[in-house]
Amino acid sequence: MSQPILVKRSFLVAVLTGIQAVVPPLIALLCVAILTSTLAQTFNPYSWVIVILLCLILIQPPREVGAQLTNPMVSSIADVMLRWGFLLVTMFCIRHLTTVLADYPPQLFTYWALLTTPLLILATLGTQQLMRRLLLSAFNNRKAIIAGYNISSLNLARSLRDNPDMGIQAVGFFDDRSADRLEMATDATLIGSLADVASYVNTHRVDLIFIALPMRHVRRVVQLLDDLRDTTASIYYVPDIFVFDLIQARSGDIHGIPVVAMCETPFYGYRGVSKRLTDLGFALGILVMTVPALFVIGILVKITSPGPMIFKQRRYGLDGREIEVYKFRTMRVTEDGTHVAQATKDDPRITPIGAVLRRSSLDELPQLINVIQGRMSLVGPRPHAVAHNELYRKLIKGYMLRHKVLPGITGLAQVNGCRGETKELEEMEARVRYDLEYLRHWSPMLDVKILLLTAVKVFRDERAY
Repeated sequence: MSQPILVKRSFLVAVLTGIQAVVPPLIALLCVAILTSTLAQTFNPYSWVIVILLCLILIQPPREVGAQLTNPMVSSIADVMLRWGFLLVTMFCIRHLTTVLADYPPQLFTYWALLTTPLLILATLGTQQLMRRLLLSAFNNRKAIIAGYNISSLNLARSLRDNPDMGIQAVGFFDDRSADRLEMATDATLIGSLADVASYVNTHRVDLIFIALPMRHVRRVVQLLDDLRDTTASIYYVPDIFVFDLIQARSGDIHGIPVVAMCETPFYGYRGVSKRLTDLGFALGILVMTVPALFVIGILVKITSPGPMIFKQRRYGLDGREIEVYKFRTMRVTEDGTHVAQATKDDPRITPIGAVLRRSSLDELPQLINVIQGRMSLVGPRPHAVAHNELYRKLIKGYMLRHKVLPGITGLAQVNGCRGETKELEEMEARVRYDLEYLRHWSPMLDVKILLLTAVKVFRDERAY
């Protein structure tokens, strides 16, 4: 939500924004000054200039006040930590690649990180709470009306009602249809028709007007804006985008032109960085711990049946690009053509050791290499053979949307029982529904939940064959 909707006290906003811009770099500079004094280190003035400039540029919070007021505190902390980490990495690289910061000993960076990190977190929480208390107060209360009744406008009214600290009271709706025809919710009030909006605004001191008419009613929107020229209320348009099947929808702009993302990856900005770092950390850790098991399994696969130890198969990865996925070979054949038969119960192609590996999912361990390569993730939609992709993309609407993210070793569909052979189209449709649900509602905690459920269910899944 943009800043003018939330706050109207411009002078106070300017003061608080200035404080937020100064506090994080000041904390970082004070900490490094204390450490240099404590460690009895002396640095040339040029090094100090570089440090000051980097602190002022790299660890300031975003200037969008509206985002800071509505974002969860966890997101704000993650943002400042990402900036702080980038600053440390930048300085460390400058020190090792040039002689500019050569007089800064390595232990100074360690002490600086340990001392400054908790102080930055406390400062971020403190300044954000201060802004909320001062800007979202009783003095900022405003009255709002909504022109047009639909899912979007009803959700907006409920959001304003459930967040009273925003100081916006949505008093009701205006629509040309009757309440019976609209089938209005019991917590919604119809005040009048669209023709009544302008007169109501002028006689009831309305501060905000949200126009939530469908996109097809462009002429009605233009007419309403013309009727409201004689008011001083702020006007915002709420597009009824919930008629679409949205994935990670969010708004933005391109050089001032507003755009709404209606289908996008959830892994943008620091989310993508955290997802990748988590994948690398866990994949490397698991791989190191399972090296002996990998060695033994490889030997067993090789000596129990003819063929390669590792089975490579072409599958679709991020953005629908082909990747090679690794597995321990569990069959006597290595199919990777235009037709790939799915494994079935008591499939004669499966080797004795392959049956054990498939039931325990140990055949998937080589995919940790795919994760380290950046071709896969620990959690995400399971990749299918290219032949299966080409079949199902023609039969299931939205099938290829699952490729907006890296494919995973495990996923939401798998922990909900959608695993193994898909005899009927409905079984693959259910798998795709879970995959798209994962894209819509991704969070780090969802990944953790899926990994824990995978560990619990891996030896109890009757569909693993």
